[in-house]
Amino acid sequence: MGSAEDRIRSGALARSGALSEEDIARAAEIVALVEAEGIETVRTVLVDPHGILRGKTITAEALTDAFASGIRVPSTLLLKDVSHRTVFPVWSEGGDAPMLGAGDLLLTPLPHTFRTLPWSPHSALIHCDVALTSGESVAFASRRILQSACDRLSERGMQAVVGLEVEFQIFEVVDPALEHADATMPGRPPVTRALNQGYQYLTETRYGEAEAILDRLRRAAQSMGMPVRSVEIEMGPNQFEFTFSHADPMTIADMAVNFRTLAKEVCHREGLLASFMARPRLPNAASNGWHIHQSLADADGRNLFIPGPDGALTPAASGWIAGLLRHAAASCIATTPTVNGYKRYTAYLLAPDRIGWAGDNRGAMLRALTAPGDPASRVENRAPDSTANPYFALAFQILSGLDGLENGLAPPPPLTDPYDDEGAERLPVSLLAAIERFETSEMYRAALGDDFVSYLTRLKRAEWDRYLMTVSEWEHAEYFTAF
Repeated sequence: MGSAEDRIRSGALARSGALSEEDIARAAEIVALVEAEGIETVRTVLVDPHGILRGKTITAEALTDAFASGIRVPSTLLLKDVSHRTVFPVWSEGGDAPMLGAGDLLLTPLPHTFRTLPWSPHSALIHCDVALTSGESVAFASRRILQSACDRLSERGMQAVVGLEVEFQIFEVVDPALEHADATMPGRPPVTRALNQGYQYLTETRYGEAEAILDRLRRAAQSMGMPVRSVEIEMGPNQFEFTFSHADPMTIADMAVNFRTLAKEVCHREGLLASFMARPRLPNAASNGWHIHQSLADADGRNLFIPGPDGALTPAASGWIAGLLRHAAASCIATTPTVNGYKRYTAYLLAPDRIGWAGDNRGAMLRALTAPGDPASRVENRAPDSTANPYFALAFQILSGLDGLENGLAPPPPLTDPYDDEGAERLPVSLLAAIERFETSEMYRAALGDDFVSYLTRLKRAEWDRYLMTVSEWEHAEYFTAF
């Protein structure tokens, strides 16, 4: 049958150019590693539009064939809302290829993303590119959207450097909601209780109380090659924050979805629930944000945001900030992609509610952390939350900032009172408002194409429509006995 490398090299993926020579050699090394370490299963995953990992688990024996020929999965994996409903007309002429008939997509495993799973050492995970079975790329695939944005920046001799600091909560599960009647779409949320009482921001005692599970998460992340920098007790009860070293956007996006998956799976094995929901409907629960730290570097790696001796914004930082502000409202469909996320935009809770920037001020949407001679000079966008698809969110940051640079935009004066400046435009108050701003954005339509705009707005409108048709607790209390 020949060696694994020979089989991979002669396979359809290599022949089509989907795998480079480096990929082929690395793939063969992975096959040997899997055999040597007794790994039994490999989870081949793609990132759906919501930043959720989906895919197939294959046996070790099938891995060589996966590298040679790819893995087929239903196209509906990219057509579902968060409740797992397919929201596109795959059974009628109103659908668009590859949607008709719920046909197949082809996954190409990416060797450089292979990771063994510390909490499941007999298994490993590998990310995949997604394409039509004809080999044509899928215009709305998460990795493709981010790579395209990075390529546009690279064409101008620049590269983005971004950071990952993500907030989430961990709860003890009291009732896992496993009755048959609980298996709805979406399922009934589990009943939980607090892991600790909390409200002791960055205190040693609370860290000690939660150290066992935080150690498990940290060690698992480090074992998967994630450069953890800090593990922190956040503002609210049961709320934690992990921060990681900066890297290129694709590395950070992979790290973000891997960590979110890791946290949920490790906690589940301990009878716990990890939630990255923007604002859980639980007493005393704080909101969870993902503050995207970002800077620009030239081809030699020089940080273009480091100001001169006077401390003034550099032209690159000025244009980038202006672009982020100009497209902030339209960007919210990617940075704040859920109905729930807009309930986080509340004054005086360390989340922004207006579009503006400032220096070292945590109330502002953009926080310019720049100083003369500081190699870590950067801009922090505090609007995104922890539910964001990181590939979309980072692509939208790059496209917005690049638009500011290309058009020579300059930001308005910095905010002195981020929550009370009546001259500053407010962030969208709902997912619908964000959808409408994105749908009418000429910049995003030109950069991403009509197909992507239609795709993303259809997905998010389906979510919004289901929300509107749900009778809320407020409505029942307001009207049930009044009329």
